[in-house]
Amino acid sequence: MCGIVGYIGNEQAAPILLDGLAKLEYRGYDSAGMAVYDGEKIQVKKATGRLKVLSELTHDGQTMPGCVGIGHTRWATHGEPSDVNAHPHYNADETIAVVHNGIIENYMKLKKKLTDKGYHFRSETDTEVVAHLLDYYYKGDPLEAITKVMHRVEGSYALGIIFADHPDMVYSVRKDSPLIVGHGKEGNLIASDVPAVLKYTRDVYFIENEEIACLTKDSITFFNVDGEPIEKQSKKIEWDINAAEKGGFEHFMLKEIYEQPKTVRDTLSPRIKGNEVVIEELGMTDDEIRAIKKIHIVACGSAYHTGVTAKYVFEGMARIPVEVDLASEFRYRNPILEEGALVIIISQSGETADSLAALRLAKERGITTLGIVNVVGSSIAREADKVMYTWAGPEIAVATTKAYSCQLVAEYLLAIKFAQVRGKITDEQVAEYLKDLQQLPAQIEFLLGDKEKIQKFANRYVSAKDVFFIGRGIDYAISLEGSLKLKEISYIHSEAYAAGELKHGTISLIEDGTLVTAVVTQEELYKKTISNIVEVRTRGAYVLAVTNADNVEMEKTADCVLYIPHTNQYFTNSLAIIPLQLFSYYVSVGRGLDVDKPRNLAKSVTVE
Repeated sequence: MCGIVGYIGNEQAAPILLDGLAKLEYRGYDSAGMAVYDGEKIQVKKATGRLKVLSELTHDGQTMPGCVGIGHTRWATHGEPSDVNAHPHYNADETIAVVHNGIIENYMKLKKKLTDKGYHFRSETDTEVVAHLLDYYYKGDPLEAITKVMHRVEGSYALGIIFADHPDMVYSVRKDSPLIVGHGKEGNLIASDVPAVLKYTRDVYFIENEEIACLTKDSITFFNVDGEPIEKQSKKIEWDINAAEKGGFEHFMLKEIYEQPKTVRDTLSPRIKGNEVVIEELGMTDDEIRAIKKIHIVACGSAYHTGVTAKYVFEGMARIPVEVDLASEFRYRNPILEEGALVIIISQSGETADSLAALRLAKERGITTLGIVNVVGSSIAREADKVMYTWAGPEIAVATTKAYSCQLVAEYLLAIKFAQVRGKITDEQVAEYLKDLQQLPAQIEFLLGDKEKIQKFANRYVSAKDVFFIGRGIDYAISLEGSLKLKEISYIHSEAYAAGELKHGTISLIEDGTLVTAVVTQEELYKKTISNIVEVRTRGAYVLAVTNADNVEMEKTADCVLYIPHTNQYFTNSLAIIPLQLFSYYVSVGRGLDVDKPRNLAKSVTVE
């Protein structure tokens, strides 16, 4: 959840650290800090609040001279946001500095041991335990101390470490939290994510679990948890650095909403060849696809919502039974995974902690796993038996939009592929499905052209207290995501309900003026959902309906109607979600909130 940057080279470190942290602030923005070796000692500066506070405190890094340093932007897990709890953390004599992303699960036990040995703690964090534990084991050899710490700590961690005794080195360590190493012309870097290093290099190493990297200004060496040297190959990052910039938009979220026609097209186009779906990286034979008896879709947040849609699509097209689980629940309910099952893990980052743990659980039980991820080289991409990539590019805004849309179309393609191989759909149906899919980017672009109407409507509800979303079938899945978008960036209480459940208690919450957003795209369910709309309007609700262009009867039932172009019933989520994304965005803007960095949230959830 936090962002780590480290640098060693010929340039001044602090400005580079601040620049890298600015690219990672979406990962945490409670506080920030830097540690730089100034030629005599490790100097540390920390500040509560956004990164700009640290920038102002250090005059954009000018007051922290030195060519070796580590930096951190924090999303608090242990200890409230404060200068004391901010990273980096020192040992007692301030000769070892550490930044950390993750959670040390046994930190209380380690803290007691260290306290008994005379160590004193300044902060409430689990990270300070690492700094003191390094001090405890350090006898002049940093690598030896680091490996001993790795054998003692439990949990997840990505670490950046500098030692005053070894000012020509930066160490990085990784277990279950993402960390990369970049090899540049003027020095080498560590970072939690690629955008932080793109300005300086495109050659990166992805550090695997329980690996250590030692960086000097001219070299990078890697070791395993036992301190033994290992060889690694770098990878070249191909996407444009401009993809991680705002490009003239006021917020990353709005930019990413408008990128959806392109990213959906990028995810679709290479996979549609004639009248066939070809997913080159998937690596599944037709026999393997035919052998699938059941699919388990496991994900978190918005990715989970795409899985709810995918359940309807897979079961409807391919006639394969599907269960959808939140990753955090899947792990702890002792799921029944039988022979012939396929576990699909969906994650934008490929590092989501609960999803990664669910994948490992499935593999331990001998079940085939398939990762649908956006980040090449991520943990889920590497560890899953099969993989399918979404081509969304970097997504910076905490509230996902384009990654969600790319996950949807990836799941559509997979369902069509499975259905065709298993003989559940005809060639004519395949052709129709693919034709509709190829029209989606242009249809999304058309919907984005209606932003003024949505903005005007959103301005009426910036002071709303409660908003409800209702739908049936796939429309319920759309409602889940629409509700999440609104609550996470506007802080308005919002809930999504299967429309048929209203009468079982939820309708008691409807009162005069309550906004109810009804998603009505599934033709066979029109009448059922309309009856639910009538129920809430009778009780004073104001109804916004999102429906198909030919459903003009909705004008008689709803107070305001937003229309989406015609597409196959399985694919309506890709269109209906667009006005809901824009609605949430403009409500948040109208309330004067930070759209890209909503409170208490971070982009990549790499802790449980």
